[in-house]
Amino acid sequence: MSMKTTIHKKIFINAPRQKVWETMLNDATYRDWTTSFCPGSYYKGSWEQGSKILFLGPNPETGKEGGMVSHIKENRLHEFISIEHLGMIMDGVEDTESDMVKEWKGFLENYTFNEKENGTELIIDTDTTDSEAKNMEEMWGKALIRLKELAEE
Repeated sequence: MSMKTTIHKKIFINAPRQKVWETMLNDATYRDWTTSFCPGSYYKGSWEQGSKILFLGPNPETGKEGGMVSHIKENRLHEFISIEHLGMIMDGVEDTESDMVKEWKGFLENYTFNEKENGTELIIDTDTTDSEAKNMEEMWGKALIRLKELAEE
């Protein structure tokens, strides 16, 4: 069984909090900044608190759609969002009960938007397994740089 670890990243973005929030969560810009995780990433659902949301993209090995089944645990507009991961989707089928899923079910991904002089400090805290931590660190690093570029345009 793998152990949980939390990745903590922060970046200063020279844009107001509302713009950073919108750049992060709006469909078109979300598809852009999340490319480092999986080219073709997108979501279906709502960012509203309590809503189910699916994070989807083509599986690089099969080309078929796959992703995460999640829900929005908390949403404080322009301040904080917490995503709880509940399962995965493989070839269109939701899995929230397999042993593989149980290793990370309930993991959180939290985004904190702090207003600062001349911009926004964005803090990401995301749970992952030890085995995925290095990979996730790298992908988040690239994703946040791209998000910063988009928000500062």
